Amino acid sequence: MPMFFFLLNLALTDLGSILTTVPKAMHNSLWDTRNISYTGCAAQLFLLVFFLGSELALLTIMCYDRYVSICKPLHYGTLLGSRACAHMAAAAWASAFLYALLHMANTFSLPLCQGNALSQFFCEIPHILKLSCSHSKFRELGILVVGACLGCGCFVFIVFSYVQIFRAVLRIPSEQGWHKAFSTCLPHLAVVSLFLSTGFFAYLKPPSISSPSLDLALSVLYSVVPPALNPLIYSLRNQELKAAVWTLISG
Repeated sequence: MPMFFFLLNLALTDLGSILTTVPKAMHNSLWDTRNISYTGCAAQLFLLVFFLGSELALLTIMCYDRYVSICKPLHYGTLLGSRACAHMAAAAWASAFLYALLHMANTFSLPLCQGNALSQFFCEIPHILKLSCSHSKFRELGILVVGACLGCGCFVFIVFSYVQIFRAVLRIPSEQGWHKAFSTCLPHLAVVSLFLSTGFFAYLKPPSISSPSLDLALSVLYSVVPPALNPLIYSLRNQELKAAVWTLISG
């Protein structure tokens, strides 16, 4: 089924984004160190942008899958065949890869002339830009604004799709159908809203309102919380997945 194919891809992005930041942060906390190599910092930034960008693209595709399955069920096999699903997943991974590569190359081409200490638990673009005194950093800010516009486009598409889904569901004379649709769609919409709003604020907020505690909270909210919540929303609430896990555990 297309939804399970996209869930597999989403699980890989969630796992990748968690492994990019959390193990290194735990290592630094346990060993009371904050060191990271220049190459390691570049790799961490690239992987985080890559996985989070892929996650947003996949969440948008999965919303489209739900829209087609509920609002255009007779066209589902045509619009979401195996080849179409593979092409959409490949486009999500490829576009995120190119966007992350652009960020990494542009960010680490800037000269760092204001020290080498980041007040964050991972290498984050705004904190790296603070260490640069080059006027070229406005080019990186422009790329961030373009990314924010793309994120807003995905969010508008998701909201529009859910409006159409809710309109179709409300025509169903079954309260059980209403509950099933709303209990799945509303948590998804809440996590996407949390992911985008905190990410936008973390990357585009004015420097005047920046503080270490606020920056840390925002970074955790957009880089750790959504990947941790996605399995609860998409897997543990899915009866078929729960049945498969129980069968696996019980032998």
